Amino acid sequence: MKVLAGAAAATIGLVLLVTLAVMGVVIADDNASADEATDGGKGLQGVPAEYRGWILKADRACTEPAMTPSLLAAQLYQESRFQPTAESHAGAQGPAQFMPGTWATWGRDDDGNGEASPWDIGDAVMAQGRMMCSLLKQAKSSGYSGDIRALALAGYNAGWGAVEQYQGVPPYAETQHYVEIILSTMPRFEGPGLLEVSGSGTGADALRKAATQIGTPYAWGGGGPQGPSTGFCDGTNGYLGGRCSASSTVGFDCSSLVQYAYWPKTKLPRTAAAQYGATSHRPVSRNDLKPGDLLFWSRGGSAAIYHVAIYAGDGNVLHAPRTGRTVEVAPLTSAMPQGDYVGATRP
Repeated sequence: MKVLAGAAAATIGLVLLVTLAVMGVVIADDNASADEATDGGKGLQGVPAEYRGWILKADRACTEPAMTPSLLAAQLYQESRFQPTAESHAGAQGPAQFMPGTWATWGRDDDGNGEASPWDIGDAVMAQGRMMCSLLKQAKSSGYSGDIRALALAGYNAGWGAVEQYQGVPPYAETQHYVEIILSTMPRFEGPGLLEVSGSGTGADALRKAATQIGTPYAWGGGGPQGPSTGFCDGTNGYLGGRCSASSTVGFDCSSLVQYAYWPKTKLPRTAAAQYGATSHRPVSRNDLKPGDLLFWSRGGSAAIYHVAIYAGDGNVLHAPRTGRTVEVAPLTSAMPQGDYVGATRP
């Protein structure tokens, strides 16, 4: 099993009012977003929301340590720029650019829509993951010198027979460029490492599910039980650099992340204030916090609650902080102004 890295902490200085009711168009895949396990290795950032859950799921399905979400993301970017309708002059199809013969080996109906199609994002990414996982295993056992990721990528591009023929990355200009550009692009997609969440129960399960969204952008009014979505601006909130960022950003705000984390076992209301109202009958002292507990901040009592976060253990919280940031882990002491801390509850 891959090593799970701790997420980097960050200090947040800007406070936003987050007590609103929202509606958004959910574009994340239900099957992918329902998976509650954290991803292994490095995290993931900079990918379209409709790809994110599938990339993480494909990574988790492979036990090879060399497989990471950023490797799959960089490969998809090189293959198709995340365009599901991409097609090459040679006949390669879909976001992972499968030739029909290769697709017949690796393709499955992973998204459950009744058809195994290289044009379907879920089917394509999972097939890509299976093929790359197999190639990584072959590369590791081959004994050939060099980075096993480079060998696997070369096998994906030129076929494993070519790798065997040259006992390494073949001297084809296209293949060598393919390998080099993907390995050099990987850091672009490496997000903060995700949490290792131990234990079981409602709170631990909710935290584990929320942790799969680390690196997802903040979108005022965005997100909901089914995953991230575009948000909106209300005249005050959702703006970045003088423009409405929320309407073009697929993500979560603080309360939608909490709602997503607990749904459907616990169906919390949409806003931070309403979530406090629904759980305030189960208060938790700061000394007794457990992973999954909800923490609230306000500028004037329970009626003015503006932020909610999930306790992540070790004095940290997991939350969606503000426009321009992403879902992250931060110290409880600096996640929001300490003087605004109202208290914690246990859903």
